[in-house]
Amino acid sequence: MASPLNLNAASPTDVHVELAPVSAPAPELAPVSAPAPKLAPVPAPRMRFAVPNTNAQAAKAAAKGRKYKWTDVSISEMYRYIGIIFYMAMVKLPSIRDYWRQSSIFTVPFPATVMPRDRYRTLSWNVHMSHPDADKENDRKRGTSEHDRLFRVKPLMDTIRHACKAIYHPKRNLAVDERMVACKANTGMTQYMKAKPTKWGFKLFVLADSSNGYTMDFSVYTGKNNYPTGQGLSYDAVTSLLDCKVLGSGYHVYMDNFYTSPKLLKDLHTMKFGACGTYRDNRKDCPRNADNSLSKKSARGSIRWIRDGPLVFVKWMDTREVSVCSTIHPAYTGNTVQRRVKSQGTWRTKTFPCPAPVTAYNQHMGGVDLSDQLIQYYTAQHKTMKWYRKIFLHFLDIAATNAFIVHKELYGNLSHKEYMEQLITEICGVSQKVAPNGPIMPGMLPLLVAKAVCIAKQCMVRNKKHHGNARHAMFTSVFSVSCHPIFLFMS
Repeated sequence: MASPLNLNAASPTDVHVELAPVSAPAPELAPVSAPAPKLAPVPAPRMRFAVPNTNAQAAKAAAKGRKYKWTDVSISEMYRYIGIIFYMAMVKLPSIRDYWRQSSIFTVPFPATVMPRDRYRTLSWNVHMSHPDADKENDRKRGTSEHDRLFRVKPLMDTIRHACKAIYHPKRNLAVDERMVACKANTGMTQYMKAKPTKWGFKLFVLADSSNGYTMDFSVYTGKNNYPTGQGLSYDAVTSLLDCKVLGSGYHVYMDNFYTSPKLLKDLHTMKFGACGTYRDNRKDCPRNADNSLSKKSARGSIRWIRDGPLVFVKWMDTREVSVCSTIHPAYTGNTVQRRVKSQGTWRTKTFPCPAPVTAYNQHMGGVDLSDQLIQYYTAQHKTMKWYRKIFLHFLDIAATNAFIVHKELYGNLSHKEYMEQLITEICGVSQKVAPNGPIMPGMLPLLVAKAVCIAKQCMVRNKKHHGNARHAMFTSVFSVSCHPIFLFMS
């Protein structure tokens, strides 16, 4: 049926699908076989594969003649190494060696108390998720269908994906979108996306909870043969992220016009997933009825809709034409939006009708963008010479951000910054409190200078007779360490 929308008439409704999740939308914290740090993003037993593989990689490098000292890493040291990475995500400095810089007012004392600089560097050079011999075997298959481009990060990727799905069950509204991990390495997997803030890098397809930005699942795009089902990249990317056995049914999935197609939405409806997304007019099976379409001269707020079984195609005129397809919503339920419009030389606020799919799309489509935003606040990414280390650091970002979201859902008593601080201290096995006689941090200097000036003024009055004049009294008070204990912090 095709018709211009009569705003006074009842809108058609779709077949309602009840939400039937496998479990209630909430964190699901199952006990692990061995204790792990309370706030750790990945339980300790699940990171054990990195230890023997890192030691094997270091032995291989030593056999090639690398001139550095190496002792086998342990699981506790691996966690301290990750803790320093998260610390660097919070305290940004120009280069890695600046974190171990000594005898300077810009000295950062914490990393040196966790591990020496050279130990951190050798760990960074050798940290490995897969065994070097298995890497070599996989490299021999290059150019064949059996070659796995992500083999070097596959163990950690599988661990993170499993943990994302096992620890938290999402709420009803989900979003699918791309995410870029910045990298310009010549790997054959690097993509260019003009519309993204990060234009060059690895492309990930991400499924996120629209309410809080929790990353439910993701896949790394490795090339055209990534999804050899024949349905197209956009179709396969969405269906590969939606696992009925993990999620259940009745969820609402929002997507942009790269993914939306009538076939995808109908198949999701058959799987008992509702879907909504913007669409491209030239996509296969999308309606092209010129008699009922909008034109450039159509008034702002004009609505047209066409229903095809469970699908409703809606066109709405805002500043430009907006096309949305949905299996969840009716075409119009009385929603309105306010826009600033220039009339007779003055700007005024005017109310326009808005289709229900457009309102819902604007409300729930930002799940992946919210996830990206949370990750970027304290991202572990820094310059590296190895492409797989970029992905490794991004997986750590996902783990830390998801862990914060779960903690917020359970307790909600810590900000993101406070959570990261506690996470770092627990992973590194230290306390946040600094001893009173510790070194001066850059943030302490303004307070110390203010106190010094205040004390100097008191000394100037108190010791005026002893020093002879006020000018000499002030200089004596400020630069004499023996005058007041406050100056011991600055020595």
